[in-house]
Amino acid sequence: MTLSIRRRVAVLALAATASAPALAVRYENQDFPDTLQLGGSTLVLNGTGKRQVAIYPLYLAALYLPQKAAAPDAIYAESGPKRLEMRIVIPLVKDVSTQEFVKAITKGVNRNSTEAEKAAVAERLKQFNTAIAEVGRVKKGDLLHIDYLPAQGGTILSVNGKVWGKPIEGQDFYTAFLKVFLGDSNSDARLRAGLLGQPS
Repeated sequence: MTLSIRRRVAVLALAATASAPALAVRYENQDFPDTLQLGGSTLVLNGTGKRQVAIYPLYLAALYLPQKAAAPDAIYAESGPKRLEMRIVIPLVKDVSTQEFVKAITKGVNRNSTEAEKAAVAERLKQFNTAIAEVGRVKKGDLLHIDYLPAQGGTILSVNGKVWGKPIEGQDFYTAFLKVFLGDSNSDARLRAGLLGQPS
């Protein structure tokens, strides 16, 4: 094989790799990409889990980070963009009020944060919960992204691609939010294990 042919083969191989879709992880009959682009960075899938109330699933969740981490403190310390994705999968009922999410997030922050941490994020938590409440209701098939985008102002909530509220400043706030799912006093140990990439 001549040098020019080798170069052409190499170029074609690189092109094919660049255009290939990200591999997907199959979880609960849904595909989650291994990687995604967010805020100019490539994020990797850290883990997936399911939030279940009694015998009924409420949502599937996926955590994307700049690099994989198995310990919550390592996740909190990572700088750069992050994403928690929630896919609503509620069966039997048409929809659910987002006030249920407001209650769960408020309770989770209070359980997993120190008094100083709670005081520091209190006003921003109200701002975030107001944005969630304004969504009103979510139904099966809805897609929620809670992204940390420091270059764009902080934590951003979007539902089915529509942004709700204004960006909420501070990595400390996103950490308080993640502690709802990853903290020691979380409400769903199996969901926590899944997001940490552990067997659930």
